[in-house]
Amino acid sequence: MPSTSHTLEASDLVKTYPDGRKKPPLRALDGLTFAVPEGVVLGLLGPNGAGKSTTVKILTTLSRADSGTARVAGFDVVRQQNDVRLAIGYVPQKSSSDPMATGVENLVLSGRIYGLSRQEAVRRSAELLERFDLTEAGGRQVRTYSGGMQRKLDVALGLVHRPRVLFLDEPTTGLDPEARADLWNEVERLSGNEGLTVLLTTHYLEEADRLADQLAIVDHGQVVAEGTPESLKAELRGDSVQVELVDADVDGNVRRLLGHLPGIGEIVVDGNTLRARVDRGATAVPAVLGALEEKAIPVTAVTVSRPSLDDVYLQYTGRSFRAAENTAGQVEGRAA
Repeated sequence: MPSTSHTLEASDLVKTYPDGRKKPPLRALDGLTFAVPEGVVLGLLGPNGAGKSTTVKILTTLSRADSGTARVAGFDVVRQQNDVRLAIGYVPQKSSSDPMATGVENLVLSGRIYGLSRQEAVRRSAELLERFDLTEAGGRQVRTYSGGMQRKLDVALGLVHRPRVLFLDEPTTGLDPEARADLWNEVERLSGNEGLTVLLTTHYLEEADRLADQLAIVDHGQVVAEGTPESLKAELRGDSVQVELVDADVDGNVRRLLGHLPGIGEIVVDGNTLRARVDRGATAVPAVLGALEEKAIPVTAVTVSRPSLDDVYLQYTGRSFRAAENTAGQVEGRAA
């Protein structure tokens, strides 16, 4: 029997992939470590390429780390793979359902694979279809489902055998705002009503802020910050000022100009957008606008806000989340 104080544990995970054009190999995970107690929604937040999906593959036994250890529901992911697989539900980024089969057929087949009798599988299928508001669509082929309906079915497939841990790998990518909100509601119900431990990977700041009880910010294969979303934001004092410039600060003149103003720090320029941390937003904005006006630098808008997860990401990585996403996209584009 497993014995552990945490439902999910990863310790010093390292994973590399060979790259024919570069030496040494690409390092997807570089000592990634975290621990999650039972009944908690852990959000792995990071841009594409940060190592989130690689982490999920290792924890779900679909890949093996080069070094380090991991346990899921108390079972070692290398030495007790079968136990891990029975204890988890996995919802991958791409839909895992058979588009030519009906919703009922997909669920019953999944239940049978996990050892449910046919009667149990049919009963569980009906329960899940009702829970996810798919009862009327249960007899239709999945290829006729909307994107939101397909993702609900994918989550239902992950729950058919009543797992202890549910992995959701970028579950709302590509969904419209309404479908995304519906799925968020379902995840909140799962963790709140059933006490499931959920590992959610996402690159949506709002999603992580809303759903995660515990947050691990992943950058370059490492966890660079951990805590609740509120505690991480509370660590940052002062306000965030965002300035929209008419022209991009290509030469860094705006950055240097504002860097000399008192009470302003952590300045990041991303295209036409400038963001900075300030001690007091009410007094910093007039000083910022005055300095820009004196140098005839036109501004379209300026906003002041309390610290956000983007500010937390900036604090720990030195760049904004959007800038990190853009960099990841460029790397993926070159690799394609």
